[in-house]
Amino acid sequence: MQEEDDFVVDSDAAENRARQANSESEIEAEEGRAEAKMKKVRDELAQARADAKANLDGWQRAKADYVNALKRFEEEKKGAQARGAEKVIEALLPAYDALERAKEHGEVPAGFQAIAKQLESAFASLGLEAVGKAGDAFDPSLHEAYGQDPTDDQSKDDTITAVLEQGYKLGDRVIRPAKVRVAHFG
Repeated sequence: MQEEDDFVVDSDAAENRARQANSESEIEAEEGRAEAKMKKVRDELAQARADAKANLDGWQRAKADYVNALKRFEEEKKGAQARGAEKVIEALLPAYDALERAKEHGEVPAGFQAIAKQLESAFASLGLEAVGKAGDAFDPSLHEAYGQDPTDDQSKDDTITAVLEQGYKLGDRVIRPAKVRVAHFG
């Protein structure tokens, strides 16, 4: 009976070895499948990160474009308002000039003086500034010279001696240059 037991033990060992070999091959196969899944997951993660970066970059560009468009729209709005104010001022200046000339000669009735004051207030609220006063330095960007007056004082050279027509500017833009006479030393 001893032999039979030895055989059983040997048979169990062989069976165990076979199972172990199958287990090892199964484990290796499982490891191979796990590595393949890991590689696939890593590749998908890398692709997801690349997609997320592309989406973030696109969103940031779109946001920057939006902010720039808002700034541009605001600048265009301000420009349109300024152009509108300029057009109104240019249309009303001849009437205002006529009222001012009449006031200088004492020919303006009280009602028209009130109108002149209303125009002055409206122009001031729009930011209109008069340019060109006698004694100011001549500036070709603000004044148009319509003649020269001789002077013996060198310090008065290139200064305005008379304003023939008042000039105006709105902010940095000259609406109408002042028509002036300029002192000339020499």
